[in-house]
Amino acid sequence: MALSAEFVRGGVPNNPPVSSESLTKTITDTNLLKHAHKLAEFANLSNGTRVFGSPGHNATVQYIKDKLDATGFYDIVLQTFPYMYSYGTAQFSVNGEPYSIRWIKYGPAGQANATLVPISNLGCNSSDFTVDVSGKIAIISRGQCDLGIKVALAGAAGASGVIIYNNVTETLQRHSLTELSRPDIGPYVPCGVISVTDGQALLQKINAGGTLTGSLTVEATTEQRYTSNVLATTKSGDQKNVVMAGGHTDSVPPGPGINDNGSGSMGILEIALQLARFNITNAVRFGFWTAEEYGGIGSNYYTSSLTTEEQQEIALYLNFDMIASPNFGYFIYDGDGSAFNLTGPSGSDAIEHVFEDYYKAVGIVTAGRELFGRSDYDSFFKLEIPFGGIDTGAEEIKSEEEASRWGGQANIAYDPCYHQSCDTVQNLNATAWVANTKAGGHAIATFARSLEGIPRPRNSTSRLALPKGQLRARGCGHEILSM
Repeated sequence: MALSAEFVRGGVPNNPPVSSESLTKTITDTNLLKHAHKLAEFANLSNGTRVFGSPGHNATVQYIKDKLDATGFYDIVLQTFPYMYSYGTAQFSVNGEPYSIRWIKYGPAGQANATLVPISNLGCNSSDFTVDVSGKIAIISRGQCDLGIKVALAGAAGASGVIIYNNVTETLQRHSLTELSRPDIGPYVPCGVISVTDGQALLQKINAGGTLTGSLTVEATTEQRYTSNVLATTKSGDQKNVVMAGGHTDSVPPGPGINDNGSGSMGILEIALQLARFNITNAVRFGFWTAEEYGGIGSNYYTSSLTTEEQQEIALYLNFDMIASPNFGYFIYDGDGSAFNLTGPSGSDAIEHVFEDYYKAVGIVTAGRELFGRSDYDSFFKLEIPFGGIDTGAEEIKSEEEASRWGGQANIAYDPCYHQSCDTVQNLNATAWVANTKAGGHAIATFARSLEGIPRPRNSTSRLALPKGQLRARGCGHEILSM
């Protein structure tokens, strides 16, 4: 449904007009770190996580709302909706030897201790299960059909568990059964994914006449949870020309997410709190998104709720996702396509150049970031709303050249604690965090004063998604492979 809040015009008479210089100088590491320590406290409410719908995430949402409410500068909407939470872990061994395995989203909890039985073909049809798998663990190749179909067919044949081995050489990704259940096919059973190397090695042993006994243990929870976006729109400024900035507020289940994405969400919160000191020409709206780690759910829910008129009112969107990585780089979204040959919607080039000009002015060398589509900006990309953003890197490896450029350590990740329990306050680089929050403040102040370079009005077009070949898992990536 569309937002129904009425956004009130009217500035604050005694406040000075916003400028880049006046807003950026209000950003301090002291205030940012106060927010970070609060998030750490909230994570402790949920055994070290702020995953959406948890007490830790609910406290995060309330903290943001309360802070913004206290300014009196914003009209605030809590956009609450249900979404299915699913998380689990898996352990797998064969004849006592442990193997690396990834749990499959929506897979049930349970334990199977039984003989491994290879399934012919790809396990996508009931006719593939001619061998007796009753009470046994089926081992099936990935490919051709949804993993959920394979697991349900195995369950229908009586298997006590399913091991799916990859069909390509890659680091094990997060996979999904796609649907919560498939009663028309069969019951889900405990399951997981192993590498192509391990899968082929097991098949070779079985084909050589060996009897392999597998032990599969899955711990998992799947339940509906209610969760909220926080939307804060300035009461002043032109409500027909809204400058949006956003970042996600949730973490992955295994960790507190203080860099991913406490750094981005608390960065824009601090900008929002300081912006209340100033008068603006164009309205500014801050979006604090929930459930990004489950596939950009919160931002997509918001953009899907907008009417055509409300879409047009949003002049541009700025995304802040991981801006304080400990082994940081300084990356700007490649809106003009000059680095990666994929352009954002018209006006994205102007946003990129605003960021570039700022970093150049303060003596920071930057690099382009390919538009992978794996963060909340993709929800705006689909509506052809101009967007831009910055980040400091996630699980990708820092090169020798980048270490020479930015410092830090080559040949390790920008954030070695990405999506892990060690993503704590100690995982933040305060220098990068302040620099990037100031850059965000510069961009917001710039566009709150003038929309030069941003098409107004723009054509009412939309795209369903990035071109298929452009979708990659990176940063706050999600399961994108289910076949």
